[in-house]
Amino acid sequence: MRTATAKVGAAFMVAAASVAVSHATADAQSAGHLVKYTLTSTGAADFQLNYLTAQPPSKEAYNADAYAYLKKETVNLAPGVPWVFETTLEDPQWAILTASTGVHAMTAPPNPHCEITIDGQVAVQQDGPYTVQCQLSQW
Repeated sequence: MRTATAKVGAAFMVAAASVAVSHATADAQSAGHLVKYTLTSTGAADFQLNYLTAQPPSKEAYNADAYAYLKKETVNLAPGVPWVFETTLEDPQWAILTASTGVHAMTAPPNPHCEITIDGQVAVQQDGPYTVQCQLSQW
């Protein structure tokens, strides 16, 4: 009887441990989504970028201090060479990337292309002659 009780107890311990491990894995997966911003162009140009690097707790928090969550920078892109930034957002619907250039009228348009992927899946992409804006539903 003791052997049977010990076996049942051991089986219960193994089952409990596997449940704990599966919960830990689920918690790790729900910690956020990998958001990847990509910008490319067909022509060389300096682009002014704005993109979300950290998720605000609310629209009010974002409106109160946007640059606590948003990064603004200028990048120089060569044709076909991508600019890429990755972050983790709990709610990927906050993702946004805008790119604009001040290319002169006598210069061919650089034709930027932006793309946002969420956990490896393309969520949105846009093309434009001088500016592009990729955004999801929080905007």
